Amino acid sequence: MPTLASISCVIPCLNEQANLGVLLPELLNVVRQQGCAFEIIVVDDGSTDGTPDAMRHWTERHDEIMYLRLSRNFGKEAAMTAGLEAARGQVVVCLDADMQHPPTLIPAMLERWREGVQMVYAVRASREDETRFKRLGTRLFYALMRTSNGLGVPENAGDFRLMDRAVVDALLRLPERDRFMKGLFAWVGFEAEPMAYNPPVRLHGVSRFRPLKLLSFAVDGLTAFTTWPLRLLSLAGVLLSLMSFGYGLLIVIGYWLYGNPVQGWASLITVVLFFAGVNLISLGVVGEYVARIFTEVKGRPVYLLRERAGAGLPARPGERAEPGDRQEGT
Repeated sequence: MPTLASISCVIPCLNEQANLGVLLPELLNVVRQQGCAFEIIVVDDGSTDGTPDAMRHWTERHDEIMYLRLSRNFGKEAAMTAGLEAARGQVVVCLDADMQHPPTLIPAMLERWREGVQMVYAVRASREDETRFKRLGTRLFYALMRTSNGLGVPENAGDFRLMDRAVVDALLRLPERDRFMKGLFAWVGFEAEPMAYNPPVRLHGVSRFRPLKLLSFAVDGLTAFTTWPLRLLSLAGVLLSLMSFGYGLLIVIGYWLYGNPVQGWASLITVVLFFAGVNLISLGVVGEYVARIFTEVKGRPVYLLRERAGAGLPARPGERAEPGDRQEGT
């Protein structure tokens, strides 16, 4: 059974001043009870409320709290990457700032880690509080992700998870700039185990994941970890070509045998428009993959830091002095 020497908590946030005021005291109380060194890293993904001023106050009062403020809104995946890069603990816990990831689950996660589980991820026990449309979309997304070369993204699992240092180091070795973290968590493997929970209601504010944003998020995940849309297009192209050839052959045979004149201007236009639509859809799917290539080859940093406050844990041997700074690139 490993001995816990240190723990890092990574909290990406955007305009969560009110929730942080409730989360941080509770989280401080929970991690202090573990009897080890710890740090809490709050990554501000371009907040426009009073989060920066509030976090400066927190870092002045508690040396264990580190505040990383990104230069703009880069997205939650980039903010989480910044926090993981800055984390120095033997164990790292990722959780949201909206109070839907209860810190009281951390001791139970630590118990599973002590028993040899390298990654413990929380999964929703039920989605009955969501709309039927969202539940259907969620099931469809995970079903499509399961077609990806055996990569299984756990269904109903979010970003609330505990990871061993080995898992975090493996994640940081991955060079992607468009980082779909749910897929990366699954890709690195290691000994992983789910932990069911019922998320409480969001304490303050409203969720920023609207239907269109969720759709964009799903497309990012599918294009980052699957190639089946391209294969589906290839299969559709072959089938449509065979059907077109067969239909054309029937028309020619009918003309030779029965002398039927070539008819169907309306049907001809319908077929032309149909194939034009198929071509545009195919071009769009290919474009999504090309866009990811374009983003990767530019080599821009995942994020840029505007401000850093607080100390956190001391640097590990061989670690650079300024953790979490991606201004020099990935």
